[in-house]
Amino acid sequence: MITWEDFYTVMCAMVPLYFAMFVAYGSVKWWKIFTPEQCSGINRFVATFAVPVLSFHFISHNNPYQMDSRFILADTLSKLLVLVILSLWASLSAACAGPRRRGRRLDWVITLFSVGTLPNTLVMGIPLLRAMYGDFTQSLMVQLVVLQCIIWYTLLLFLFEYRAATMLIEDQFPGTAAAAIAKFEVDGDIISLDGRDPIRAESEVDADGRIRVRIRRSISSVLDSGLSSSIGITPRRLSNISGAEIYSVNTPVRQPASADRLTVRDITLGCRSASPHLSGYASSDSYSLQPTPRASNFNEMEIGTPVWVRSPAAPAGMLIRQQSPATPGALKLAWEGCGGQGDKDVGAGEKDLSFRSTSKFVVDKEDEEEELEVEGDQEMPAAFVMLRLILTVLGRKLSRNPNTYSSILGLLWSLISFKWGVDMPTLVKESIKIISDAGLGMAMFSLGLFMALQPRIIACGPKMAAISMAIRFLSGPMVMSVASMVVGLRGVRLHTAIVQAALPQGIVPFVFAREYGLHPDILSTGVIFGMLVSLPVTLLYYILLGL
Repeated sequence: MITWEDFYTVMCAMVPLYFAMFVAYGSVKWWKIFTPEQCSGINRFVATFAVPVLSFHFISHNNPYQMDSRFILADTLSKLLVLVILSLWASLSAACAGPRRRGRRLDWVITLFSVGTLPNTLVMGIPLLRAMYGDFTQSLMVQLVVLQCIIWYTLLLFLFEYRAATMLIEDQFPGTAAAAIAKFEVDGDIISLDGRDPIRAESEVDADGRIRVRIRRSISSVLDSGLSSSIGITPRRLSNISGAEIYSVNTPVRQPASADRLTVRDITLGCRSASPHLSGYASSDSYSLQPTPRASNFNEMEIGTPVWVRSPAAPAGMLIRQQSPATPGALKLAWEGCGGQGDKDVGAGEKDLSFRSTSKFVVDKEDEEEELEVEGDQEMPAAFVMLRLILTVLGRKLSRNPNTYSSILGLLWSLISFKWGVDMPTLVKESIKIISDAGLGMAMFSLGLFMALQPRIIACGPKMAAISMAIRFLSGPMVMSVASMVVGLRGVRLHTAIVQAALPQGIVPFVFAREYGLHPDILSTGVIFGMLVSLPVTLLYYILLGL
């Protein structure tokens, strides 16, 4: 039975965290103390130093030789169960659909997996559960943090990169041409296929008809280098209002003499809602939710530079280069998202401030029929070729993530320390402690800044928000309870597992969703609105489980 003293202990642990968040919110929203640029600097510090050092502190003090294998197995089983259910749903629902519709099923698999299985364990889970069930839960939460950073976030990035690679191949090599791709070569300055920077694909066909593709940055000499394809949109500047980028859709293009209209296959859109080039850390900005307001070094295209290029499949033995047609007038875009926003015309002077993650060009029926014909015959490269491409960019992205290093180094030190009884030097220990002590409060402060910089708390509309909250706070704990009972968890550890699954949405999945342009409005709502409702929800679970 939960007593008032237990309830007060929980509130003493959680109220200071929410106090830091609401102070940050008021500093921007009401008192105008911080500008968006200053918020960006604070978030950068939190992403680069505070949270990685906090992770290292917790992981390095956890004994890896006393891991609770049954608790870890329950968490792993629950995540795998959700992934299997979503994969079966996607396979069955897309059995009769075209390749692009199957791609949209993958989009929802990634988003629903993020919403349902990846809570904010480090910032919210450790203090909350330690107050509810005792100090031993800190070790359990740290074990889950290690698995999240090393396994589950890596798997999530793999799925995002697979989606990005699939979109790239479908746009650049429609039909059966992609099946002949034998090798991808990725330039060293390409960190990811997420669309942070415009990229282009050069293809060469050998005597055997096999295609070699080289992926490079897209620069102003895009049509003068003998390319067969090019993708990307040039980001003009960053938004200081909503945290989303402003993309210029009507970038000037060169007018060829024979161009008369623009069809859906004439252009490729690198759609994404994050900064085009923030820092060398790529996706590591786990808590850097407001992008640094400076432009990319690769976005200053010359006037008249063609940006959109037709993407034909090159005939065997030939390298085709084809210029972009003109774009008469304004392009009409249908922005798809959970908010149900209608079509809107994007003119030369208009900007997109939305979190909408998917875009498509509205074409006439004739072009649509041609596109459907291409969709029906779409093939992909061999699995080994795709796997090598994805692992290449995945390794580069992880190597620029401070949380990757903090997790691995913390785990290595704990293995050494608890194996041979080696203590960390006091000089190093105190240096880490002074930053890690501020990490928890700064992470919540950063969340408050992010909330204040958003135009709406519920960015994806009430219907989708209700669905995502139900998945986060109902489905997640239900699946975890089933998995826990299957592996034999009982008592306090079972209660800990269920409450942990009801924690608010993790921030890292939102950062990934924003970078790859995949339902960032849903994940943004999960982070903001989830933080507001998570305290009463977890307290309700705590009370019910204690009856």
